[in-house]
Amino acid sequence: MTSPADAHDADAQRAFDDLIANERRIEPRDWMPEAYRKTLIRQISQHAHSEIIGMQPEGNWITRAPSLKRKAILIAKVQDEAGHGLYLYSAAQTLGITRDEMTDQLIDGRARYSSIFNYPTPTWADMGAIGWLVDGAAICNQVPLCRASYGPYARAMVRICKEESFHQRQGFEILLALMQGSPEQRVMAQDAVDRWYWPSLAMFGPPDDQSPNSAQSMAWKIKRFSNDELRRRFVGMLVPQAEALGVTLPDPDLRYDADQGVTAMGEIDWDDFFAVLRGDGPCNAERIQRRRTAHEEGAWVREAAAAYAAKQAAPRTEAA
Repeated sequence: MTSPADAHDADAQRAFDDLIANERRIEPRDWMPEAYRKTLIRQISQHAHSEIIGMQPEGNWITRAPSLKRKAILIAKVQDEAGHGLYLYSAAQTLGITRDEMTDQLIDGRARYSSIFNYPTPTWADMGAIGWLVDGAAICNQVPLCRASYGPYARAMVRICKEESFHQRQGFEILLALMQGSPEQRVMAQDAVDRWYWPSLAMFGPPDDQSPNSAQSMAWKIKRFSNDELRRRFVGMLVPQAEALGVTLPDPDLRYDADQGVTAMGEIDWDDFFAVLRGDGPCNAERIQRRRTAHEEGAWVREAAAAYAAKQAAPRTEAA
């Protein structure tokens, strides 16, 4: 005999499935399977962590940017990334996890962020390569998320993608200025592209046959396209842009396959990707330590804000 609780869950599951099938949004107050909620928390918090950690390699260049204009633009970009992290943490909080919990998971090493931010940025050209390649890959991956099935995540992505498009243009413009400069500047720009090209392709995640979460996320319409499909789209977009810049994409196997109608490419070094993901990248320890230190040094600000909020709330409580 079916219990009332089981019947309610079955009805709720059908309602959830109908919303997904009919391209409707799931909202925080709606019933959702626990696995769906956990998947969203993992994905959205990882995305938020990536924005916050991603401030570090670029923030390192603010004082060393080659002109006041470049400094101002870079400050604005880093500020945007802080805002993206806050949007995403807020979206994740609607799923029942607190920001403190997510922060603790990050600084304790229990939560992941994009492996791309664990590589060093030794030259100014890296700011161009990050903007063009890393932010370009982010746009390709994130625009479909504007149609994600979870409402708060999809709405946050609309604004984030608009701002990321400016970041990508900024990176392209930095590389273009360098490629139109001295021979040394052109070498520096090409070197940065060589170093960031393959890690930016790995940003889309492992191959589809090695991605444990991709199929289910697509079934729930959190994701709209597979990792490999997004990667092929991105490379197809890069080819004419690289020609316009005058840089060479470091893949001798890159070609257009007319029979398949897709851009064929060389094999990514997945051993390097998984090593960085495990924490063995050039800057993994440095990135987390800086985030941990900033969190500890900012404790007094959080305490002061909490005390002020409590003081402001006290008269309202007494009046009520």
